[in-house]
Amino acid sequence: MQLFFTEDIESDICTLNEEESKHCVRVLRMGVGDELYLTDGKGTLCRCRIIDAHPKSCSVEVVERTADYGRRPYRLHIAVAPTKNTARLEWFVEKAVEMGVDEITPIVCDHSERCVLKRERMEKIIVSAMKQSLKALQPVFAAPTPIRELISSPFDGQKFIAYCDGDNRTPLHSAYTPGSNALILIGPEGDFSHDEVELALAAGFIPVTLGNSRLRTETAAMAATAFFNLVN
Repeated sequence: MQLFFTEDIESDICTLNEEESKHCVRVLRMGVGDELYLTDGKGTLCRCRIIDAHPKSCSVEVVERTADYGRRPYRLHIAVAPTKNTARLEWFVEKAVEMGVDEITPIVCDHSERCVLKRERMEKIIVSAMKQSLKALQPVFAAPTPIRELISSPFDGQKFIAYCDGDNRTPLHSAYTPGSNALILIGPEGDFSHDEVELALAAGFIPVTLGNSRLRTETAAMAATAFFNLVN
């Protein structure tokens, strides 16, 4: 299956943008009559046939539509503090999308080392990973959000905070109920501050541990993403 992305698949005739057209016609050498798949990132998957193999504006005809393709019965929201090295966060975002995630929110914490991100680049990484892993739902990449604001926001599901120190933490696999919506907070390299942890606990977040190893931020976020996908 060759999956391409376009923001508009409402009509039966769609035109790929220049970047997607070039990849389709020049790189993959697809031509008139060849079939490909299109998604708008909103859950719709279309089987299409090329009717004009122009390398800058390839046109296709929709043959079949599938709604809610690959939609999971639960939602996964990973809230993670951006790493000082942006490449590490980009790696996590790419792999999390491939595995399955619905929303990623960069959180600004007391010990954060980075608060500014290039969202346009992150969106490109997300779209690329979505196509690579044959998904039709584009995860939300939220604007950097102060952790206290996120903690106080309503969430319909189980809420977790993973941090390094503390005797009251429960292994994530013991605390999570499979099939439930999940939000998990992953802190910066310097971990969450005491005040942040206390605020989260007061708001109903369950304190959890991801194991005995001390993990980097992006590794912890990936471990959590892998866990939720595996148990579900």
